[in-house]
Amino acid sequence: MYHVIINPASRSGKGLRIWNNEVEPALRKAGVPYRFYLSGQAGDTTRFMRDLCLREKEDMFVIVLGGDGTVNEALQGMDDSRRVTLGYIPTGSSNDLARDLGIPKKPLEALDVILRSGRPSPMDLGTVVYPDGEKRRFAVSCGIGFDAAVCEEALHSKIKDIMNKLGLGKLTYLGIALRQLFASKAVSGKLTLEDNAPVDIGNMLFTACMLHRFEGGGFMFAPDADARDGLLNLCAVGDLPKLLILFALPTAFRGKHYMFRGITPYRSGHLTIETTLPLWVHTDGEVARRSDHICVTCEKDAIQIMLP
Repeated sequence: MYHVIINPASRSGKGLRIWNNEVEPALRKAGVPYRFYLSGQAGDTTRFMRDLCLREKEDMFVIVLGGDGTVNEALQGMDDSRRVTLGYIPTGSSNDLARDLGIPKKPLEALDVILRSGRPSPMDLGTVVYPDGEKRRFAVSCGIGFDAAVCEEALHSKIKDIMNKLGLGKLTYLGIALRQLFASKAVSGKLTLEDNAPVDIGNMLFTACMLHRFEGGGFMFAPDADARDGLLNLCAVGDLPKLLILFALPTAFRGKHYMFRGITPYRSGHLTIETTLPLWVHTDGEVARRSDHICVTCEKDAIQIMLP
């Protein structure tokens, strides 16, 4: 049985059309058993996934039709992700998970990977833990600071919806990023990897903790990341003049940003980030709260995902 969770609002509102006109007819033609669940608002996907985990006693095959944020919501509802084989049909605006894993952009080609041509492969997952004990899992990356602030503003931007429909969504992110960059305040950070001595990051702009190479719609912040090595690849940005950051960020699309002093890579399976002021935190682009202290861990081979 395939359990299909659909975000109808994905791809600027085309998600439902893709399901109705392409994916469901193909499932019927293939003659495979399936049930589908349509999300209507934030939190529905987590609830669907939680209910499935309670109801189904055997291992499950779950297909997500949506973006990286829809996958992230599904992760929050999994009591034991090792029971899940995940199929992904990417219909989001960033699709960084699919970009790194080579999952096709076209829905029917992605479905073919799930039903016929693909193979299940283990993949790491990450977890952010806040001081009050709240936990959030992630599949692509988490970040604290500038990148999360951009995500938070974009999530509430009415202009983004309009620009997405025009196919110009990345211009929205560019405008928000520029505004956030020059509005950001000087914040000091401290990074502790495993049991090593803390590393000070003066005037920290952001620290991204990456399982995959890309975040933010194609920024290759972690060109050496491998989502099966049990480690997080970090991109820590601090002590870099804002004008220089304008030159550094475009180079991240090609993974060349580490040539700038103040942008530093790290690797660790477990780390702590502390900041002098609470900053926004994101998991796979989803933003729930600010914090001045997070613990981030990597769980090796935490889920199976269908890959080409």
